[in-house]
Amino acid sequence: MASRSEQRFGARLRAARRQRGLTIQRVADAAGVSKGFVAQIERDEASPSVSTLLRICDALGIAVGSLFETARRDLVRAGDRPRIEFGGTGVADWLLSPDPADALQVILSEIAPAGSGGDEPYTLAADREFVFVVSGSLRVVVGEEEHLLGAGDALTFSPREPHAWANGSASEPAVALWVLTPSPYAPAPRR
Repeated sequence: MASRSEQRFGARLRAARRQRGLTIQRVADAAGVSKGFVAQIERDEASPSVSTLLRICDALGIAVGSLFETARRDLVRAGDRPRIEFGGTGVADWLLSPDPADALQVILSEIAPAGSGGDEPYTLAADREFVFVVSGSLRVVVGEEEHLLGAGDALTFSPREPHAWANGSASEPAVALWVLTPSPYAPAPRR
């Protein structure tokens, strides 16, 4: 069961799918994954890669940000920051920006040794993405270019270009700060 500071999104995905009258199979086909995997995600028994989560949300016609509840506030204290399940393997993410509808999205990631955002490169509907490595190392591939970032290094790139990332070490954890603008996870405007 998710705590107040750790949010699961399976029930929200299931509700969005049912609201649109879609079957699990149809969503799975559109996202390029198995029906069983979508069912596991809806039950919060599996964590999809970032790429897969984006494809599932696209198939449902929802913004990723609509999966995460955050109270509007300007101050996010260390003990109160909401944990979000963004996908990937061996990754814990916390939302540091107070409102997913803001133009700025800030995420803190703790990445286990050999952890990653998933095997597939993905794109985001934002203009700029910035990553700062707080500790450890991070391998970021943007298009055909690979960057190995160490503690204190930063990289800015277009998230519209296919990219992927992974902890640069198989034995040491990493901590990274991600900033995206405008926020690609803002809920879609209501009509």
